[in-house]
Amino acid sequence: MKILTLGNALVDHIIRVASDPVLESLKLPKGSMTLVDAAQSLLYRKQLEGAPFWMASGGSAANTARGIARLGLECGYIGKLGKDAPGEFFLNDLIKNGVKPHIEYSDTDTGVALTLISPDSERTFATYLGAAIELDAGDLDPDVFAEYDLLHLEGYLVQNRDLFLAALEIAADEGLLISLDLASYNVVAQHRDFLREELPGNIDILFANESEIRALSGADDLHKIRDAYADFYPQLIIKTGAEGCLIAAEDQRWAVPAVEAKVIDTNGAGDLFAAAYLSAYARGHQPPDCARLGNYVAARVIEVIGTGIADESWEKIFREFSELLS
Repeated sequence: MKILTLGNALVDHIIRVASDPVLESLKLPKGSMTLVDAAQSLLYRKQLEGAPFWMASGGSAANTARGIARLGLECGYIGKLGKDAPGEFFLNDLIKNGVKPHIEYSDTDTGVALTLISPDSERTFATYLGAAIELDAGDLDPDVFAEYDLLHLEGYLVQNRDLFLAALEIAADEGLLISLDLASYNVVAQHRDFLREELPGNIDILFANESEIRALSGADDLHKIRDAYADFYPQLIIKTGAEGCLIAAEDQRWAVPAVEAKVIDTNGAGDLFAAAYLSAYARGHQPPDCARLGNYVAARVIEVIGTGIADESWEKIFREFSELLS
């Protein structure tokens, strides 16, 4: 099975903040993703000068694509970049990790996700989309979709509804399975009515964390939400952090425990969980085993700054899960 991903092409500027009041002073809700313009993004970076800083390739779907490719599957990525150094950095990182790029270009700067890491390792985003938001329905080529078997979307794309709906339509026309990671609770809350209307019947695999599925459902009890939403999606995976995840699929229910990890940065945990889950699913494995691999890979990425897992850790993943990755 070959997997195509579609999302906002962003470069992460990762900054450690000293305390939660820093986020409050910037008016950034902790754990959320807030859209900002270029001027506001630059202002935030100036206000945070002196704090520890890293740069890495980002974007939820791109993170998932890199993980899928590192796990040995053919994977492509659709996004839009600026004709600038950050865009070149992003493209080269895709290629280095084995992802086939399907890139459009703009005269607008490449998007930047200012990624603020709190002392408890929670991440908060102030995102300047830049060229990424200019990707539109006309950029989607059905011939590219036809090369793949599954399309994976990031939830941030609902902010570009025409693009989101066009991707769903093309994927369905070309016979692709479709997976979606809801990505951010505040984006889900803002677009809840749209998501409730468009997702059931269109999404085969839905990934959500606790806050995202609560924002979508308006309910609180995760087990009840899982059971209520099981009829809407062939596979529903609710990520429950340190407790692991809950799954509904094929009239069955599972709870899969988390893997112990030393948490440094939670950025990318959900993206890499999805990468691992889809990589095992594409090889024909059952949901609990897919989630077992997902939890393990997510545990490895939260032990490092950014979303890049070291080569030796990937080697260990293959040793530990050879039965799922052969």
